[in-house]
Amino acid sequence: MNEKVLKCLYDIKFAVDEIDSFFIGREKRFDNYSQDILLKRAIERDLEIIGEE
Repeated sequence: MNEKVLKCLYDIKFAVDEIDSFFIGREKRFDNYSQDILLKRAIERDLEIIGEE
């Protein structure tokens, strides 16, 4: 694999791991997402990063 592809995959994995870390100690439920504006914005930003790759 070339370096650009590896960087894209790294960025995607980092964003997914970051989203997963937001739920340490709490359930992964839509209610948690929709009622917490900071959580919502953080997850949306990580999804943007994934979409850019």
